[in-house]
Amino acid sequence: MTEIVTLTMNPALDIATATERVVPAHKLHCEVPRYDPGGGGINVARAVDALGGAVVAIFPAGGAAGEMIGHLLHQEGVLHQVIRIDGFTRESLAVEDRQAGAQYRFILPGPEIGAADQERCLERLAAALLDASYVVASGSLPLGVADDFYARVGNLVRRHEKRFVLDTSGPALTAAGRDVYLLKPSLRELEHLVGRQIGSEQDEDQAVREVIERGRAEIVVLSLGARGALLASAQGNERIRAMPVQVKSTVGAGDSMLGGIVFGLCRGLSLSDAVRVGVAAGSAAALGSGTQLCHLNDLQKLYAEFFGANLPEALQARAGR
Repeated sequence: MTEIVTLTMNPALDIATATERVVPAHKLHCEVPRYDPGGGGINVARAVDALGGAVVAIFPAGGAAGEMIGHLLHQEGVLHQVIRIDGFTRESLAVEDRQAGAQYRFILPGPEIGAADQERCLERLAAALLDASYVVASGSLPLGVADDFYARVGNLVRRHEKRFVLDTSGPALTAAGRDVYLLKPSLRELEHLVGRQIGSEQDEDQAVREVIERGRAEIVVLSLGARGALLASAQGNERIRAMPVQVKSTVGAGDSMLGGIVFGLCRGLSLSDAVRVGVAAGSAAALGSGTQLCHLNDLQKLYAEFFGANLPEALQARAGR
C-alpha cells in the first residue's frame, strides 16, 4: 500500500562535481560527477523511501535526462510513474569550490508542458492517490503550466478526501488556492506570500498565523535553515531548533525535511514530533556532499544526540512495499 504520492512537474537530473577554484574565463577541470534524480517531489519521495516509507513519485519526463532520472530511481528502488513528454527534461549543476569551501548551483529551465500532458499528469495522480494518505507537490512549475496548477491539484486531492502538502514558490505559491493541508515555505517564500518583509521572530510568528487565518493552509512549517523551523497550526506556534552539523551541501535538505515530516505524520506522530523528525532529516541531508539526500543511519544518530531519545517506535518498522 502506498502511503505517500509525490508530484514533480519540473524534475531535473542533478549533477554534482567539484573543482579546485571557480574563476572566470578559465577551463575548470572538475572531478568525476555524481548524478541523482532531482526536483522537489522526486527528492521528497527519495527521502521517504530512505526512511522506510511506501511512496510513489509521479513526474513528466523526456529526452536523455528524463531517461536517466527513471534509470536512477529504478536503481534506488524508488517506485515511480513517468508521463512521457516530447520536451527535454532539464539538468541542474552543483559545483563545489574546494579552496573557498563554497557551492555554486546552476538551475536550468524546464521544458514547456502542453495542456494535454498536464491533464495526463492529473489523471495519473488521481489514479495513484486512491490508496495514499498524503499527496506532496513540490518544486517549480515549468513553462506552459498556469500559476494555478497547484490549486487544481489541491482541489483534486480534497475531492478524494486526502491531505495535500505543498512546497513551491513565486506565483505558483500565491495562486495555490485553499485546499492545502500543510505548507512548507522558506522565509523568502513566506514574505512573498504575505506581501511584506519579515525582520524578526515576532514578524515570523505573525506572518504564519496570517497564512492560517486567511485559510491558505491548515498547517505551516516555516523552514529557517540554521535556525530550525517554526510550526504553526490551530493549536498555536512552536519553534524547533536546528541541529548543529557541519554543512557540506544544502541541496535537497528542505526536501528531506519535508519527507521526514510527512512520513512521521503517516506513521501517526504528533505534528510536533513529525517536524522534529523532519528537522533531523534535513540536517542529515546537509551532512552529504553534492546532491545526496538524508540517510537513515545519520538521521537516527542526529535525533538521538539532539533530542536525547531514539526515533519514535512508529518509524522503526519499514512500511510494506
